[in-house]
Amino acid sequence: MPNERKQGTYLNGVPELLILRLVAERPMYGYEIVAAIRETTGQELNFGEGIIYPILHALEDEGLLATRRTTFNGRPRVYYRLTRAGGRKLEQSTGEWMRVAQAVRRVLGARTPGATE
Repeated sequence: MPNERKQGTYLNGVPELLILRLVAERPMYGYEIVAAIRETTGQELNFGEGIIYPILHALEDEGLLATRRTTFNGRPRVYYRLTRAGGRKLEQSTGEWMRVAQAVRRVLGARTPGATE
């Protein structure tokens, strides 16, 4: 499993996008989101709680996520769900990331300049 510190800056914006996508499916609490990212990416992305929780708070402050507080086994738990504004942001960000990923694939799939056959 890659060390989260070694994940490059090219991942800027990825945690936000993944969070929005995951909570679009169903409300989730913080650690559940951390685990879901690891699981759904086949352990390729490992964003710890120290990365995810500040992003969750920022997305809530921006009105992209709403929260519901509950108690589970005597401990507080905060569930996050997507708002309408969050849904619009998810749609916009998904389109942007798909275009970027497609452009990067085109470059990576191109022959290396100066390479001989």
